[in-house]
Amino acid sequence: MKTVIRGARVILPASVSETQVVVEDGAILEITDRYEPQPEDRLICAEGLYLCPGFVDIHVHGGGGFSVNSGSKDAVTHMARAHAFWGTTSLLPTTLAAPMPQLLGAISAVKAASLCPDGPTVLGVHLEGPCLNPVQSGAQAPGSLLVPAEADIAPLLEAWPEGLKMMGAAPELKGGMELGNELSRRGIAASIAHSNATYYEVQEAVKHGYSDVTHLYSSCSGLIRINSYRIPGVIEAGLNLDELTVQVIADGKHLPLELLSLIYRCKGAEKIELITDGLEFSASELKEGTVYRQENGMETVYEDGVMKLLSRQSFAGSVATLHRCVGNMVKAGVPLAQAVRMAGENPARRIGAAKKGRIAPGCDADLVILNKELSPVWVMARGSVLRDELDAHRR
Repeated sequence: MKTVIRGARVILPASVSETQVVVEDGAILEITDRYEPQPEDRLICAEGLYLCPGFVDIHVHGGGGFSVNSGSKDAVTHMARAHAFWGTTSLLPTTLAAPMPQLLGAISAVKAASLCPDGPTVLGVHLEGPCLNPVQSGAQAPGSLLVPAEADIAPLLEAWPEGLKMMGAAPELKGGMELGNELSRRGIAASIAHSNATYYEVQEAVKHGYSDVTHLYSSCSGLIRINSYRIPGVIEAGLNLDELTVQVIADGKHLPLELLSLIYRCKGAEKIELITDGLEFSASELKEGTVYRQENGMETVYEDGVMKLLSRQSFAGSVATLHRCVGNMVKAGVPLAQAVRMAGENPARRIGAAKKGRIAPGCDADLVILNKELSPVWVMARGSVLRDELDAHRR
C-alpha cells in the first residue's frame, strides 16, 4: 500500500512546491503531480499546510523524562518517541560528561536502541565530552571532565566504533589537537565544545580535524581584551571560518532573535545545524520554579521556559523541541525552507546520514506536516504514522 500526501506546500531541498509525495515501504517513492491514487492507497489531504522532512537532532540529552546517561535502552527509546511527537524523526542521543562506566553504559544503551526497526531513528551516539575545559563547563559536571593527554579515552572510542558519530572536545587542552586527529581518522565529526580557545587556537584545531562548533555562544570563549589588544575566541572563529559548521540552540532563550539573525548572516543556510540540547525534561510538561536533578547529578531549575543552574548565572540546557527552533529562525528573518534545512538536511549531512533530512526519492519516509503556526499536526517516521491530528486541526 502506498501513502499519498497531497495538497500541502512541500518543502523540497531546492524549492517549495505544491505537489504530491508518494511513500511506499518506508521510503519516499516519488514527488509528482502525475500519480493517480489507487483505491488501496492511503490518501493524506493537507491543503493549506506545510510538508517538511522529519527533523534531525544531533545534540539532545533526553526527553519525556528520560535521559541518555541513565544507561537504559528503554530510556533512549522513550526519549526518541517523546521528540518524535514534535517532529524529530531522527536523533543522535548525546551524553553528558560522567564517570567512564556511566558513559560506557550510555553508549551500550544507545546502541541497543538503534536496533529498533521502526519509529524514530537512533542514528548513533554523540559524546559531549568528557574532554571539556572546566573554565567553560556550564552545566557539565566539573568532576567528570578529563584532559585528553592525561586520560585513557580509548574505551569510549572503541565501545561502538561505527556508531560514534560526533564527539565534542576542547582542542586547547593538552592532547586536544591529537584527539582531533584521531577523531578525524576514524570518520567521527570533531566538534569544538565547552572550549576557552582563542581564535588562533581554533584555526590550528581546524588543521587537526575539528570541523564544527558545539552550541555557538553557549560555553564558548568570546572576544577579550588584554591590555590594548583584542583577542577573538571560539565565537568569532565559528562565525568567520568557512571550514566550521555551527550548532545553534534556537529555543528563543539561549540566543535572542538578533543573534540568530547575525549567525545566519555570517554562516548562511548551509552551515548552521539547529539543535535542542534538550535535557531529559524536554518534550514534557514542566512546572515553573521546580528544581530538577539531572542524571549527571547537577541540579537545575525550570524558569521562563528554560533550565538554569541554581545560581541563575548560566543556562543548563534547553527544554525545546526542534519545531520551536525552526519557528524562531523564521521569526529571526530566515526563510522557512532554509530554517527547515537547518533542522534536517544540514545536521543529517554533518554525520553522514544520507537518507535523512530531505524530501527526495529514495530518502526515508520521515515526514512532518506543520500547521500555519509551524507546529506539527502529523508525523511519519520510516513510513509509520506516529502522530495524526489532521482531523482535529481541520475542525
